[in-house]
Amino acid sequence: MNENLSLGRIFGIHVGLNWSLLVVAALIAWSLATSLLPAASPGQTSGAYWTAGVISAFVFLASLLAHELAHSVVATRRGVKVEGITLWLFGGVSRFSSDTASPGAQALITFVGPLTSLVLGAVFYLAAVAVGGGAHPGLFSATLSWLGYINISLGVFNLVPAFPLDGGRLLQSLIWLRTGDRLRATRIAARIGMGFAYLLIAYGLATFIFAGSLIGGVWAVFLGWFLLSAARSEEVGGLIRQALSGMTVAQVMTPNPVQAPDDISVENALHGYVLASRHSTFPTHDAAGRLSGLLTLTALKNVAPGARPTTLIREIICPLDKVSTASPADPVTNLLGLPAGCSEGRTLIVDGGRLVGIISPSDINRLLQRSVSGRSQVAAGSE
Repeated sequence: MNENLSLGRIFGIHVGLNWSLLVVAALIAWSLATSLLPAASPGQTSGAYWTAGVISAFVFLASLLAHELAHSVVATRRGVKVEGITLWLFGGVSRFSSDTASPGAQALITFVGPLTSLVLGAVFYLAAVAVGGGAHPGLFSATLSWLGYINISLGVFNLVPAFPLDGGRLLQSLIWLRTGDRLRATRIAARIGMGFAYLLIAYGLATFIFAGSLIGGVWAVFLGWFLLSAARSEEVGGLIRQALSGMTVAQVMTPNPVQAPDDISVENALHGYVLASRHSTFPTHDAAGRLSGLLTLTALKNVAPGARPTTLIREIICPLDKVSTASPADPVTNLLGLPAGCSEGRTLIVDGGRLVGIISPSDINRLLQRSVSGRSQVAAGSE
């Protein structure tokens, strides 16, 4: 779910989209213009159907964004750090870089998403009735009715109690509340999510084999496969979080990383920093000494050899606003699941405005291996 296009910030929350969402928008517009709207409101011109279809597709995408914004805005108000929102093929994902403190807070953050979709669906339906719904609705009314239907369908589907859908997270919150064990709640909700995914895959195969519906069958199988993979990832993620619980960023970071000035050439950076040290990633600073971004080996390699003497590294660094940051006292678990982006998964550790360390994915992997190994040795010694 890599972000291909940034849409800026809404309510202070970064929003981006993956190219797959444009495919969904095109399919929605085509389906509405060539099938659904002509059947619901016959007698209109092809241009009118296409106009309504394209507008409806973008309104629906805005509805998806509203769903995710509801999650993120409430999360922010509950003290959860929100990295951003990415809209993609299966809707959207709100990325949180810290955990909720209680099952109640998690349930509230989760429920506002489907609630937003259900409210939007009701509003669109009421608007359709107000402008002339009935047995023979006009094009505008038919369009509003479809928007009502699709938003209510989105809200209801997300309430299915299967991870990683919102309903699965609500189920996790309930089990967490009853047992007091977040890991156990995650494992149970993930297993239920896997069961639902298998049923969806079986339904898709049956639809294709017995009903001859290629598109419907393949879509159900693909969606089931995605939910199965996501549920498994949630279960593994829960185990990883348990293994790293109680550990801070300060325990895993590489302290006092070598910094490079951003006004030197790529050629100088290669010879003066990359080849002269064991590191492949360097935080950068401007002429005033302020942290300006992160220089990666990939960015250096992408510069043609002939352009290296004249290309300044400030032109190729990953800018600071696209690099995740943390403080030394933050839990290591806050860094799990962060998008790699142009920083290639690196996190800069800042304390009081001063760079004090850096963490790479390999640092977390090593810490995880030591943690798992240590727990295994303790378990073996107790047998």
